[in-house]
Amino acid sequence: MDMNLHKLWRMLVIAVMDALLLGASAGLAMLVRFDFALSQVPPEYLDKMGYCLLVQIVVTIAVFAWRRMYQYVWRSINVLDVTQMCVSVLIAYAVSFVCCSFIQLPLSRSIWFLMLIFQLVFLVGMRCSLRFFLVCYHFFRSHGPDGQRIMLIGAGQAGQILARELRQSSRVEGKLCCVIDDNPRIHGKYIDGVRVVGGRDKIESAVKQYGITQIIFAIPTIEPDQKSEILNICKMTGCRLRVLPGLYQMLNGEVSLSAVKDVQVEDLLGRTPVQLNKAVVSDFLEDKVVMVTGGGGSIGSELCRQIATCHPRRLIILDIYENNAYDIQQELKRLYGVKLDLRVEICSIRDKRRIYQIFDRYHPDVVFHAAAHKHVPLMEDCPDEAIKNNVFGTYHVVRAAEKYGVKKFVMISTDKAVNPTNLMGATKRFCEMILQSKRASQTEYCAVRFGNVLGSNGSVIPLFKRQIANGGPVTITDKRIIRYFMTIPEAAMLVLEAGAMAKQSQIFVLDMGQPVKILTLAENLIRLSGLEPYKDIEIKEIGLRPGEKLYEELLMKSEHLLTTENKKIFVEEQQVISGYEIRCGLKSLDNFVSAQRPKEELVALMRYLVPTYRDPEEVNREAVQRLGEPSGQQVG
Repeated sequence: MDMNLHKLWRMLVIAVMDALLLGASAGLAMLVRFDFALSQVPPEYLDKMGYCLLVQIVVTIAVFAWRRMYQYVWRSINVLDVTQMCVSVLIAYAVSFVCCSFIQLPLSRSIWFLMLIFQLVFLVGMRCSLRFFLVCYHFFRSHGPDGQRIMLIGAGQAGQILARELRQSSRVEGKLCCVIDDNPRIHGKYIDGVRVVGGRDKIESAVKQYGITQIIFAIPTIEPDQKSEILNICKMTGCRLRVLPGLYQMLNGEVSLSAVKDVQVEDLLGRTPVQLNKAVVSDFLEDKVVMVTGGGGSIGSELCRQIATCHPRRLIILDIYENNAYDIQQELKRLYGVKLDLRVEICSIRDKRRIYQIFDRYHPDVVFHAAAHKHVPLMEDCPDEAIKNNVFGTYHVVRAAEKYGVKKFVMISTDKAVNPTNLMGATKRFCEMILQSKRASQTEYCAVRFGNVLGSNGSVIPLFKRQIANGGPVTITDKRIIRYFMTIPEAAMLVLEAGAMAKQSQIFVLDMGQPVKILTLAENLIRLSGLEPYKDIEIKEIGLRPGEKLYEELLMKSEHLLTTENKKIFVEEQQVISGYEIRCGLKSLDNFVSAQRPKEELVALMRYLVPTYRDPEEVNREAVQRLGEPSGQQVG
């Protein structure tokens, strides 16, 4: 049925119901006036009532149409709507009374008064009936055996909106039982009929008192460290944790149950996110031809998303894995359509001829080099592949960028390149050295180092989640191990801003705050899954992997550490490295790889070429001797 026709039929049905209710209110008023004795009703009253009723029906339907009484959504009626309905009934009643008086159809004042009362009850009550039914239905359902018992943290604007929706929504299988807020002035007061029982110190006792099974955190404007502190208290209760993501939800008017998501581990870290200088980055990328190697990976794809918002003239995604490249291509096409000139090239950075061909075709202005083999244990087993891809692949892209006039080249590096203890870290450090040997180049080269990225392909968080889903055990290499963490969007922001501010041969580093124990992360993930560590899910220590450190460093020991305009980003000038030294190193690596020399000899050569490459056992032993036990932030 056509939508307009459907609306017309709906209005007609409601108008007929209004007419019937007007008749019922008139008849009931007459009966009440004469003590429910029809025999006592004077015949002339019945005649006059018939004409008055006809006038009332015509006037009321006309007034209701004018006042849009036939356009309300009955399931969503609120107090303001009820007030407007009462006003509409009063207007229709007043106009009817004047019309009847004018045509000399008088009725006793008691009958007119009773008709007004019954019209307000019937006409407004009919429109509130569906809402009343839904409220009752939700109330009884929430008290059923399967209903969730919910605690809301935050009594501000966002909390009040969610409290109202929790009470009204048919999608919620549960009841809001109590509210927590740190403002002592509202303790003991009520939010939408639910008591504010106290501040964060009352969370654990309130969970026991009210039998809470789910906690919703609804303070979008809170500082990350405060949020982390409150969520760490909540996770110890064993309740399911959900959170309203952030301030942008308030700004976009998206505060609703659909915006609430389960708490993630990153919510517990308490780190202040890196803020991107959008103006600087936009000026850097706008109307530029930008290439992202490894553009289908975790960091590469996020770079592409953020670059696309800066209006580049063309964005080129280069990746060897076509599935990932296809996914990000389709995502960007769906978001931007023809507004973004997007090209995808399936290519290995190890293919020198193909790399040069692509650079010759597009002549990019800016290159973000994210393509690399990054898994430490795999590269320990396959050092020749790490060298072919990370070292020679990077060298091909660096040379192509120089030959075809790229203005800026930004390489994604890692904290594992700092005093590396594994071959992957050593290859990334050698790549940094390649960039540092290009001081005389017209292309500006820089590298960006950061720690582990939460949720990236191959990172520890997805592994832990799979292990928990399978019933455990959750495996960690060493209970003492600590790492720095950041989110994928933060990593991409750092890379973009570093590229915008970079000068020749600089290495940029993010202040990532306090490192975190991997054991703590594992325990938190188990709790956030509604389970108890060591009781429901075992945590098993399996020993350090080859080349793995107990801790990671972000900066090489140097006095040349400089701040930037972004207080979270630092830059370190490295020692001068000659192009001749790099070319000799590359020649030696090529000879060793071509001759298929044993991996022990490849590792020994890398130790010679990267002087900071150290034995992991020695580094870990020194760490324990110096620090007792490496300590990380206790996120719970």
